[in-house]
Amino acid sequence: MAIIVDLDVQLAKRKLSVGEFAAAVGITPANVAVLKNGRAKAVRFTTLDAICRTLGCQPGDVLRWVPDDGAADG
Repeated sequence: MAIIVDLDVQLAKRKLSVGEFAAAVGITPANVAVLKNGRAKAVRFTTLDAICRTLGCQPGDVLRWVPDDGAADG
């Protein structure tokens, strides 16, 4: 299972730089990079809320789940 973060897509659609986005959300640009690169182990709901407020989107616009190649059907 993999959770894919489509933050870069949302930033590009809105022509927002990482620095502008980080300042608006209240996180560091380094933490934005961690999210964009899929290296984050967790995201606080308060951070997700700030991301969605800043981008005017739903959590599903930023995060999506992709099953593993060998996943068995339930």
